Amino acid sequence: MLISRRKLVAVIGSAAAITAAGSNPAFAEKLKVAIVMPGNITDKSWSQAGYEGINQAGEALDLDVAYSEKIAQPDQAEAIADYARRGYKVVIGHGGEFQEAAERVARKYPETIFVVNNGHEAKDNIATADFNYRQFGYVMGYIAGKMSKTGEAGWIGAQKIKFSTDLNESFIIGFKDAGGKEVFTAWTNDWDDIAKGKEAALSQIAQGADVIFPTMDNAVIGSLQACKEKGVWGFGLYYDAIVDWPDTVVQSAIFDIKGVMKSYLTLAKEGKLEGKNYNFDLTKPDGARIGTFHSAIPADVVAEVNGLIDKMKSGEFKP
Repeated sequence: MLISRRKLVAVIGSAAAITAAGSNPAFAEKLKVAIVMPGNITDKSWSQAGYEGINQAGEALDLDVAYSEKIAQPDQAEAIADYARRGYKVVIGHGGEFQEAAERVARKYPETIFVVNNGHEAKDNIATADFNYRQFGYVMGYIAGKMSKTGEAGWIGAQKIKFSTDLNESFIIGFKDAGGKEVFTAWTNDWDDIAKGKEAALSQIAQGADVIFPTMDNAVIGSLQACKEKGVWGFGLYYDAIVDWPDTVVQSAIFDIKGVMKSYLTLAKEGKLEGKNYNFDLTKPDGARIGTFHSAIPADVVAEVNGLIDKMKSGEFKP
């Protein structure tokens, strides 16, 4: 991740509003924050987490929040620019696919800071917030290698962005380190199409995969449906998915974007949000952690995985 060292302090209110407020902060204008999401706010996945995150942060920090959902990639630049034109001082592009849109727009609105969740390049008035994907890919891959009976697993992604490629590469390494033989990788080019997610998983299962890690947004539902129907293990993403898939999900990589958003929006309210990368790993469980181990995972494997995580936290092991 490239990190700019130049700082951009978020503007909390207009000079006129602050002057009018005088010394009484009760009359100060609220910080206006908006989020633009690629999917719908009820997808039980990435976009829903972003929607809940901005609302929870808005309530906790007393922010003026707004959102747009189901914004296709060709329309993302205009959507984030529209919020900047309307005076929003922090505009969030919810997904690594917003990186290009932020770069196109940011120079035109220097008083707005644009945050790309899962972005890959921070600079000037563009901040990025992401996770140590390699830690999670490795852990899920290691569990998959221990749970697979065929020695073959499937990994499914939408687009070849850093989020996806880091997860894919580390999952393969973890799977093979645990004794697995081969990982089938599929790219759907669609984050939300449930049918495509299911089709990709069924294809991998037909090739012999008995553990599947889908890493899209709403399309993950289709992949897990295929796992359930065919009686193979699947992994959850973003939240502890075993609550919805108790007989299918063996473990989950929890990228808690809600906790991450509250963290950087707290900085924004304090005037400390900068054009740099904010990274969360397993040492920061408020933003990044694994989920519940399925009871089918042997106790010695659970202990082994927890030992690996401890080594990652200490820095002894870096996948």
